[in-house]
Amino acid sequence: MNAPPVIRFLDRTTPPHISTLILLAGLSAMVMNIFLPSLPYMAEYFGTDYAVMQLSVPLFLFCSGILQLFIGPISDNLGRRKVMMGGLVLFIGATLGCIYAPNATVFLIFRIGQAIIATAMVLSRAVIRDLYSQDQSASMMGYVTMGVALVPMISPAIGGAIEQVFDWTVTFWLMAVLGGVILLIVWADMGETARHSGKTLIGQFREYPELLRARRFWGYAMASGFCSGAFYAYLGGAPFVGSTVFGLNPFWLGIYFGAPAIGYFAGNFLTGLYAVKFGINAMVLWGCIANALGGAVSLLIFLSGYGTAETFFGLMTLVGLGNGLCIPNAAAGMLSVRPHLAGTASGLGGAIMIGGGSGLAVLAGALLTPETGAYPLLWLMLLTAIAGVISIALVIRREKALGLALR
Repeated sequence: MNAPPVIRFLDRTTPPHISTLILLAGLSAMVMNIFLPSLPYMAEYFGTDYAVMQLSVPLFLFCSGILQLFIGPISDNLGRRKVMMGGLVLFIGATLGCIYAPNATVFLIFRIGQAIIATAMVLSRAVIRDLYSQDQSASMMGYVTMGVALVPMISPAIGGAIEQVFDWTVTFWLMAVLGGVILLIVWADMGETARHSGKTLIGQFREYPELLRARRFWGYAMASGFCSGAFYAYLGGAPFVGSTVFGLNPFWLGIYFGAPAIGYFAGNFLTGLYAVKFGINAMVLWGCIANALGGAVSLLIFLSGYGTAETFFGLMTLVGLGNGLCIPNAAAGMLSVRPHLAGTASGLGGAIMIGGGSGLAVLAGALLTPETGAYPLLWLMLLTAIAGVISIALVIRREKALGLALR
């Protein structure tokens, strides 16, 4: 749309206010990492190994990726509002299940259930694409995720502080309460934005091949997936590196752990300012390069024998910067390939990114031992970052050769 949509806060006859979208996406981001400083103590609570509790990260990511395959098409068919409210209700129920879980197995089952909060991230992107053009939507996604960046910056520190004073269940109570508050805001504010397709739900799923045949979609999806892969590997391995390699307590681990969010905030701010001016391809390329640079410099410092907690976590700000530049722009590209399938594209793109990320988180956790130090994680992050640079470079090269009509 060329004219800006009419939006009134807490008026569900108009599209949702940007603050509502920020809250939705922020909740999704918070659920991923706020409890990570508590993982070693949760392992003691449930009488199991740290490796078992660490599965709460990759299993959550994997199931989040699977769910996104369905959230998009369902919301294209039933509407964003109904699906978003249903997802929040299920999330609150799963969070209560985590709190009252009698053992690690039951906890992990309900932790998997928490992955339904992926609905918030998928539909916040889809709503933006419903309302704005490609470059405008990249700019708006940048502003939304700039707000989201504040959440992973502070949530591990909050989780660490809660663990120091109370215990891990208080962290999950916080998630449940916030989920309830945001559900009320969505009910009052989120008007419908999806265009009625006139197709059955099965017919909506049959649109997937049209999207899967689009080369531009795959180019943006792989660039986003590989760039974010470095961050997801970090999610899986950084708690071990911080606590075991560098001996950080939960509070300081939470403080250091949020370092990538500083860069992510900056990257999304730059996206909001410059996506329309420079275009999404340039922004994605710069993001992938910054991501690779952060991993490369950190690895070189460790190989030189000067690696510390400050250098390791500090250089993760470049990884965050790269993700802040890449992800919203690549998402706008994916959703613009077939605009009538914006929800489906958002879900599929998110599934590719999150599904790959869960695999990298598992791999990072499996490779790290006290003997290896941080090296397996650093190599894994660097290799995925380089793959991201290659992916967007191929997209740019093909578009220059064949034009914007490339499919």
